[in-house]
Amino acid sequence: MKRIALFVTTLIAFAFSVNAQDAASIMEQARNRDNAATMSSRSRMVITAKNGSTTERVMDQYSKDDAKGNDRSVVVFQSPATVKGTRFLMMDNASGDTDQWIFLPSLDKVRRIASSESGGSFMGSDFSYDDMSMMSRDIDEDTHAILREETITVDGGGALCYVIQSLPKGSDFPYSKMVSWIDKSNYRAYKTELYNKRGAVEKLMEMSVYRDMSGHDTATQTKVSTVAEGTSTTLYMDIIKYDDPIPEGVFTTAYLETGRVR
Repeated sequence: MKRIALFVTTLIAFAFSVNAQDAASIMEQARNRDNAATMSSRSRMVITAKNGSTTERVMDQYSKDDAKGNDRSVVVFQSPATVKGTRFLMMDNASGDTDQWIFLPSLDKVRRIASSESGGSFMGSDFSYDDMSMMSRDIDEDTHAILREETITVDGGGALCYVIQSLPKGSDFPYSKMVSWIDKSNYRAYKTELYNKRGAVEKLMEMSVYRDMSGHDTATQTKVSTVAEGTSTTLYMDIIKYDDPIPEGVFTTAYLETGRVR
């Protein structure tokens, strides 16, 4: 009887191990679909308030890994006049830490974003400073498991998806878990539920309207909704280029301050 129990326990443990390995592999492939040396884009950020009113902002973004594998991004706001000239620098270090700085024209200086501010709204949107760096989060920072397979409606059609739960290994991550829908056929990520520490869905991230952009299958619309507040922010990618040269000087606080590469 003990041998049977041991066999069953071993079988369950093996099945869980395979499931976790497969889930991590699926998440890895979903994250690396748009793998490129650099990325440059122009997008519109449409912020929708609870009463349905909207505000629109235009911004440019530049992303490039450095020689050590650190992920770096710069966001430059172009309009409207109230935010024009605002520049934001983010460095996701290979160690797992994230450094962020922002230049506000009204203050005329670069300010580092403190860790106590990481949960705050990024430029009045539904994205927090933490959310801005989440897509470059390392796969091994979470424990992944396939919950089920499910068909969802996207872009007017149906897509059979893996539904994968990701639990953070550390206590400093702002969400208690993430649940993602990944297309089985092409590893497109369609949506992710972000749960707060109380176990309720705090935010919903939806990716849609995939298009071929410079040879990369890219989601050209990303919508983040804050469930309890009834607000949302949608990013429309109007222009995106991969593997175009980006000067190293862009990823410096000096560039934030002047808007020029030295």
